[in-house]
Amino acid sequence: MTTVGQTSPRATYRHGDLRQALIEAGLELAREGGPAAVILRETTRRAGVSPNAAYRHFADRRALLDAVCSNCQSLVAIAIEDEQAHQPDADDPLVRARLQLRGVGVGYLNFARAEPGLFQTAFSASSDLESATSAARAGNSGLTPFQLLTAAIDELAAAGGLPPERRLGAEFLAWSSVHGLATLLIDGPLRALPEQFIDQLTDRLIDMVEQGL
Repeated sequence: MTTVGQTSPRATYRHGDLRQALIEAGLELAREGGPAAVILRETTRRAGVSPNAAYRHFADRRALLDAVCSNCQSLVAIAIEDEQAHQPDADDPLVRARLQLRGVGVGYLNFARAEPGLFQTAFSASSDLESATSAARAGNSGLTPFQLLTAAIDELAAAGGLPPERRLGAEFLAWSSVHGLATLLIDGPLRALPEQFIDQLTDRLIDMVEQGL
């Protein structure tokens, strides 16, 4: 029974795609509190439906979190693509490859700083290496964040900026370095550093990654 002024949750969703509405509610929760905040009952409350309605689309919380995680990774990919698109034009293939690799790192770190909850959810325990190549986690180019990084390193190698004998596994080393800084900045002892210093660290880290590959 509801009292005057209260609305009971709907048993069915009549205004569009309930699955997408639940994912959007999950994204709101992830933005506010990271992966731990993505709870089925709260997403249904925000979508305005009964808790049981969610089970027609998601078997459990893990399934919902996987879907939210995919959407978060797609947003990371789009941020990387936008940064790559804003890199200066270059006729020299090696210069261009270096700029594209920089775009991956800067886009990744900028997204982490701007949207820490979504970033943490994108690379939560719900993620694994196999899912890093899932089309559901891709940006506008059809590539996921991991694939964008791999493509940038492939381009660097093709342009002569990475010796063939050092190509194997280079994307894992680059990803580990940039992700480590991102984590320290948003959820670690570096989170109180001044913005200007963080920008300098970002540039230096990407230089270090490229030179160390």
